Amino acid sequence: MTTRPSTVTAAVLLAALGYFVDIYDLVLFSVLRVSSLKSLGVDDAQLVSTGGLLLNLQLAGMIFGGVAWGVLADKRGRLTVLFGSIIIYSLANLGNAFVHDITWYGICRLAAGFGLAGELGAGITLVSELLPKEKRGLGTTIVATIGLTGALAAGVIGEALIGWSASEGWRYAYALGGGVGLLLLALRLGVFESGLFERTKSQDVRHGDVRQLLWPAARAFRFLRIILVGMPIWFAAGVLFVFSPEIGGALGLSPKPTGGSTIVWAYAGVTVGDLISGLTSHALKSRKRVLAVFLVALAIALVVLLSFGGRSLATYYGLMALLGIATGYWVLFVTTAAEQFGTNLRATVTTSAPNFVRGTAIPITFVWMALKPSLGTVPATMAVGLVCIGIALLALWRMDDSFHADLDFVER
Repeated sequence: MTTRPSTVTAAVLLAALGYFVDIYDLVLFSVLRVSSLKSLGVDDAQLVSTGGLLLNLQLAGMIFGGVAWGVLADKRGRLTVLFGSIIIYSLANLGNAFVHDITWYGICRLAAGFGLAGELGAGITLVSELLPKEKRGLGTTIVATIGLTGALAAGVIGEALIGWSASEGWRYAYALGGGVGLLLLALRLGVFESGLFERTKSQDVRHGDVRQLLWPAARAFRFLRIILVGMPIWFAAGVLFVFSPEIGGALGLSPKPTGGSTIVWAYAGVTVGDLISGLTSHALKSRKRVLAVFLVALAIALVVLLSFGGRSLATYYGLMALLGIATGYWVLFVTTAAEQFGTNLRATVTTSAPNFVRGTAIPITFVWMALKPSLGTVPATMAVGLVCIGIALLALWRMDDSFHADLDFVER
């Protein structure tokens, strides 16, 4: 059965808009961290540790949600997750607008993380299965490029609302994200399920069985390599972007960079990078070669940022944009995850892998904070970042290039 072009177009656009809301909420905490915590009575000395705790709660929610939503998508369908996840993270966002203590702030970030975990993987899986292999990279590039502008919206809107009201503006920013998410939910009612998934339901295979990711060993290492390749992106997002004021201050900048401005500059770069990586992969007909180039570029951009970013605030933001471009291989990472596994396990992998990558920010930030007192902020950032990139390059070296993979197969 051939899928109608209008159906595919609608699926691509609604997946892109869902990812837009997903990214808006995901990075909004980075923009609102300082103002929201101060509004709730956290003193300056506790901004980093409390912010790190809340970020880790959000990421922990994404780890658990990534597995739960992925299994559900392979057992019940991709659309089930696209509806369920957006309801949860929209309501959690609305809840964030009304918190008055750190405990409830953390509960809402945990719930938001759980909901956010399902959006990207289910959307990318659906788009990948609806499009022919010659065009699926372009489809996922559209989803990622449009979606990543949600980070720009978070930076601009968050900064504007904080400027309007330092004590209450952050609440309106969260409420806006929740409201837009519920609006998008209504627009998804006309989207159709993946034909590949529908055909696979009748086959005598296990659907969404997490144990298949652990055995045989070859498949487990295939899954692990996917996660490790994406890890440096969340070193950047979890350390460089979130703690930009502290890193900029350590470089000698005064005034320090703000979270909102960092997000705008960095994610402008990420959006451009994802567009470049997706189109380049399509032109070269390769995922692996483009991933390697971007990882090397990220290492260079990190060294340059930490060596010359202290010259001026404009220089810092400009270099942060370049570093954002170098992290713009997220679309290739997620597309590769979808291409590496069979239809009965594809959504489990494509949904859980990005969230395990996001979850790597937990040990990464722990190690970074542990090294800061002895090494200093800048050397600790350099060391942790380069180690993450080195591990990713090693994992990529052992990975198969999946550009030409036929997705009509199952895992047994």
